[in-house]
Amino acid sequence: MNITRNGLLLLVLFALYYLIPLEFRFLWQPDETRYAEISREMLVNGNWVVPHFFDLRYFEKPAAGYWINNLSQLIFGHNNFAVRFGSVFSITLTALLVYWLTLRLWCNRAMAIMAAVIFLTCLLVYGVGSYAVLDPMITLWLVAAMCSYWWASEATTTRKKTLAWLVLGLACGMGFMTKGFLALAVPVIAILPWAIHQKRFKELLCFGPLAIVGAAVISAPWAIAIAKSEADFWHYFFWVEHIQRFAESNAQHKAPFWYYLPILVLGCLPWLALLPGALRAGWAERQQNRGSLYLLSWVVMPLLFFSIAKGKLPTYILPCFAPLAILMARQAMLSISAGGRALRINGWINLAFGLVCTVAVMGFLAPWGLAKHPLYGYPETGKVLMAAGVFLLWGAFGWLTLQAPQTRWRWAALCPLALALALGQVIPQQVIDSKQPQQFIRGIKKDIAGSRYVLANNPGLASGLAWELRRSDILLYDQPGEVQYGLSYPDARGKFVKGTDFPAWLAQHRRLGDVSLIMVLSRNENPDQSLPKADFSYRQGRVVMYQFNRTP
Repeated sequence: MNITRNGLLLLVLFALYYLIPLEFRFLWQPDETRYAEISREMLVNGNWVVPHFFDLRYFEKPAAGYWINNLSQLIFGHNNFAVRFGSVFSITLTALLVYWLTLRLWCNRAMAIMAAVIFLTCLLVYGVGSYAVLDPMITLWLVAAMCSYWWASEATTTRKKTLAWLVLGLACGMGFMTKGFLALAVPVIAILPWAIHQKRFKELLCFGPLAIVGAAVISAPWAIAIAKSEADFWHYFFWVEHIQRFAESNAQHKAPFWYYLPILVLGCLPWLALLPGALRAGWAERQQNRGSLYLLSWVVMPLLFFSIAKGKLPTYILPCFAPLAILMARQAMLSISAGGRALRINGWINLAFGLVCTVAVMGFLAPWGLAKHPLYGYPETGKVLMAAGVFLLWGAFGWLTLQAPQTRWRWAALCPLALALALGQVIPQQVIDSKQPQQFIRGIKKDIAGSRYVLANNPGLASGLAWELRRSDILLYDQPGEVQYGLSYPDARGKFVKGTDFPAWLAQHRRLGDVSLIMVLSRNENPDQSLPKADFSYRQGRVVMYQFNRTP
């Protein structure tokens, strides 16, 4: 009866965290609107081989991640829930793999359940796992690969070992088709030190080719198909999206070597106090427990790899949180038997974090706060109070765990719950205006639905328009952004309009129908003087719509 009750409680918590909020948050640009629109165009065009964005070739990522989103949209329709469900589905399967591996390592069901719960409630995992990007998908395949290798290392027969290595290759192949060559490199980087330490290097050489076969079998059909369809894909994808992004001096998202340390610390909340002991125990047990060393290598080696790379994003280290969750769950169990000091510290950290964030909201971000440019305006007092309440509840659950840390430490999983449920309602309007164009677009949807031409001044806004209007013929105005490569093809002529060319372009094209121009403005920008006089305009914060009626 207790097992049934706990299982139902976990399902309710999962729904509150990962299912119910999905539909009630506007899509963020550029990521969520981009992936929503690419998958929508795949479904409309029936071309599941070559990704297109505004009917332009889009070679930044392979196709498998979009396939998961395609299936989600086929099942649930074109809505925000469907856009994000692919990420949720992937992160949920990853949590099940975390449970499986913990059970294999320590044969402790309670620890395995807590490892999965810790994983799902870590701030970075939840933030990315309920957000429509490809990182949860690549995390799924990388964790599957690492679990497969552990399965292979424990296999007692050649048949089982062969099967495990083939599954490892299949997982790597799917990861490769989701986000590229990193899915092939990261497992090797994580596994190699452990294999050398365990004197398994010969086994790695003998069975490794099976993984290569598995990866080739699963990825070759698509790889060949896209090479036949788009001869330039592999050149662009390898040199621009891998070498340039991660290694060259002009790499995207450049950041210092230590960039991931604060990401790791904040990402482990609300379980942060377990992190130092988990890493320390993993190293201390490296001789007695080969599983601990395996998990530690899985955390440290990819973290070092991404730290050395010039291009960095917080989402890159998401796969590291699977082994971290297992190590932290084990550390929690060890702490219980050792007096619960780490669990008590964890309660204090959550209490302090909740109070500090509450003070930050009320004292700095609120319109009456100390910040020179507060995020909230005076009409948003309700949002300020709700945001403060969210973090007060975080602190309150931290305080509750302090009352009995050895029995209530699991309650830390509830700390981010209010944030998960209320996030869509506490975002400041100026952030919504600049980063969540869906609200503005829905307000003007009827006005622009009949326009022959719709233009937007950045791809993020354009993808929001394409998604809401269910049309891929959105034109880019003045800033090509990330679709610059797609615009370079001859058949993309006419999909981009320079700002200086707009008056002449408008004079010609408004004879064929209405023209709508939607722009996200920089602070204090006023384009009214540089644009032809519009027949109608509407502005909300930093987003503005100009409508030019058809002329005879």
